[in-house]
Amino acid sequence: MSERIALYAGSFDPPTLGHLDLIQRASKIFDQVIVGVACNEAKAALFDPVERVEMVEKMTEKIANVRVSQFYGLTVEYARTQNAMALIRGLRVISDFEFELSMAINNQKLNPAVDTVCLMPSEPYLFLSSRQVKEIAHFGGSVSHYVTPEVESRLFQKLALRADDTDTKKNASP
Repeated sequence: MSERIALYAGSFDPPTLGHLDLIQRASKIFDQVIVGVACNEAKAALFDPVERVEMVEKMTEKIANVRVSQFYGLTVEYARTQNAMALIRGLRVISDFEFELSMAINNQKLNPAVDTVCLMPSEPYLFLSSRQVKEIAHFGGSVSHYVTPEVESRLFQKLALRADDTDTKKNASP
């Protein structure tokens, strides 16, 4: 019997405890879970792909059947190159369903051999998103219950660097 491989793809900018929750749960269902950090130039990411891979690797280092990589292009095509049989997607609230259904249908048209498996997050993460974490951190709020300590540290360092860079540009002479 062949190995059951799943791909959990996303931007992970930054990776949250909600992402970790889904990774841990998927790792119990599949023989191998590949966490694919998507590189999408259309999105203005706070962290570059290498930083995001490092953070996800650190948060999943104790899960033996998880591998982290970065990729460019269509998720379903990357899944094919990795011999993945399934794409893992998180469904937090009803508003996610329409988007995820549309994506699942398109992915199935592109590669009928890959199924989409939707997992509901555990209750504490139902309304958690990376975007919200960045916004809370940007305004100085605590994000310790949303991300690992390492991610929190990197997040505040990155935001401080951006603030310093913005201040330098504002004070520069013409």
